[in-house]
Amino acid sequence: MELGLEGKGVIVTGASRGIGQAIASSFAREGARVSICARGEATLAEAASRIEADGGRVHHAVCDVTDAAALQDYVARAHAALGKIHVLVNNPSGFGRVDDEEGWRLAIEVDLMASVRASWHTVPLIAEAGGGAIIHISSISGLTESVRTPPYGAIKAALNQYTKTQALDLAARGIRVNAIAPGSIEFPGGVWDQARKENPALYDSIRASIPSGRLGATDEVASLAVFLGSDAGRWITGQTIAVDGGQML
Repeated sequence: MELGLEGKGVIVTGASRGIGQAIASSFAREGARVSICARGEATLAEAASRIEADGGRVHHAVCDVTDAAALQDYVARAHAALGKIHVLVNNPSGFGRVDDEEGWRLAIEVDLMASVRASWHTVPLIAEAGGGAIIHISSISGLTESVRTPPYGAIKAALNQYTKTQALDLAARGIRVNAIAPGSIEFPGGVWDQARKENPALYDSIRASIPSGRLGATDEVASLAVFLGSDAGRWITGQTIAVDGGQML
């Protein structure tokens, strides 16, 4: 399938590892020019090196997405480096687990407001480039109850609603907006990798709850992100799509 991503400019926030890095790598392999950001300089540089080793073209810059001014500056630098912006992928999560002030603050500032602010800054650039796509990385926790992680689930639900509003608002400007809701995705250093080592009972119970018999992989989320950001996904907007191996079933 011809995805039409050669030379397109793609921003992926929170892309130093896991799902974000997999998405950035997948876009780069399709010929897109990619910019990535994250808080940690060392891990971000390593991610950029891995993308370049695969033949990708990547710009990277340290950015704390909860800092509104820093995020605006990063988007401007990414635009300058890439020339044009066609796709924005909002990936970072504060993973607010605990029902307390800090849990809610993390969820609101990282999962929601960073996505809102990044959208504010990139929408004019995407429209200027002739249109494109915004992709929010949500969670199946935003589609059902989230007893273990109340702030995380509630704010991801808010992100899903915002996706619909943005899609309707931006359609006339040629910008599609969708959300991807991964289920339990396992990768080195991630939440489920830690659970496997430190809380095997929880890990085993989650794995047993997935009809496919395993946790998901980052590239299984990245494949959908690339499709939604490409010409092949041009008639899809306003959707929140679960990638969970049937976990919610």
